[in-house]
Amino acid sequence: MTSVLKEGTFDYRLRAVFFRVSSVLNRDVKQFGKKHLFDDDEETCWNSDQGSPQWIDLNLHKKQTINTFHIQFQGGFVGRDCHLEAGFEDGSLEIVEHFYPEDINSLQIFKLKKPISAKHLRFVFKGSTDFFGRIVIYKLEILSTT
Repeated sequence: MTSVLKEGTFDYRLRAVFFRVSSVLNRDVKQFGKKHLFDDDEETCWNSDQGSPQWIDLNLHKKQTINTFHIQFQGGFVGRDCHLEAGFEDGSLEIVEHFYPEDINSLQIFKLKKPISAKHLRFVFKGSTDFFGRIVIYKLEILSTT
């Protein structure tokens, strides 16, 4: 398996993959922005602002077959009632799988029941273990069979 976000198809500085997030804490993109999801620095993170739902939206430059993803949350700021949406040829998004993270700091691995082939992905966190609905993610990795 190869990482979709590290095999040359992704460089957030060059925007080879376009991605967005629902919010950033206090709009402080330098300290808590989306780029920290993929920077391989264990000291940095994406921190959403309060409110629900929160999401991470990725448009890959080509269709990928996805079978696994990894997320490392900060305990106490973990997504609840989560699902992965995938975009298909007609541009629509549909829910392909629900996932249920534990309220822990460790890297969590989610294997899809069946691989999906898509160019557009959205991770949706309908709620949070945080009372205010904030989500904190230190690492997001998406793995492909191709």
